Amino acid sequence: MRMDAKILVVDDEQAIADMVDIILRKEGFSHVDICGSVEEATKKVENEKYDFFILDIMLPDGTGLELAKKIRKENSAPIFFLTAKVSDADILRGFMSGADDYITKPFNPLELAARVKVHSKRYSVLRNVTNLEDTYDYGRFQLNISAAELIIDGEKTVLSGKLFHLLQLFCQHPGQVLSKEQIYEQVWDDNHFIDDNTIMVHIRKLREKIEVDPGRPAYLTTVRGVGYKLVRGE
Repeated sequence: MRMDAKILVVDDEQAIADMVDIILRKEGFSHVDICGSVEEATKKVENEKYDFFILDIMLPDGTGLELAKKIRKENSAPIFFLTAKVSDADILRGFMSGADDYITKPFNPLELAARVKVHSKRYSVLRNVTNLEDTYDYGRFQLNISAAELIIDGEKTVLSGKLFHLLQLFCQHPGQVLSKEQIYEQVWDDNHFIDDNTIMVHIRKLREKIEVDPGRPAYLTTVRGVGYKLVRGE
């Protein structure tokens, strides 16, 4: 795990931001920046390279959802939402904006630290894969593992950590039907609880990236009642 990972915390409640800072530093993360607005965070993102983001949703000059979308245009690092909003609609909006996970306020400091460590470790491994095929070519799109890049019709695009893991999983098992249980266990590291909505949202977002017509997928197809599989397309 990279303990030198650079983390950006965006929360306008100073007490909470300071608490997150203390928790992360106690766990060995020594490079933590804090800001309290979308404007300030945008400037930092434009001038610094971060390996992890923890964002509040409600900010004085905008939302963490808007900020996450800006971040995702250039960076595939993990994004956490730290928020009091806990409805299914809020969670889905967060995932649609590029988030990898969320922590609800009030939060357990040990849980926050544990989740950050897990996601940071996965992202570090993802960035340093050397024992797998480096590039998967599906004609219209290519997935470059070592660069963590998706290239569509010659144009580079950035995937969030979860979408990257999801597409990598399908690329490593071409033509094989993967059940929701297999997907959740491999991508979310959980074989006890299957969240259908989470999987469906991420499948839809991935199709929006790689398909010409997401409503009629040619690459990432559904095998009704069984799961999904990645094929070469037409």
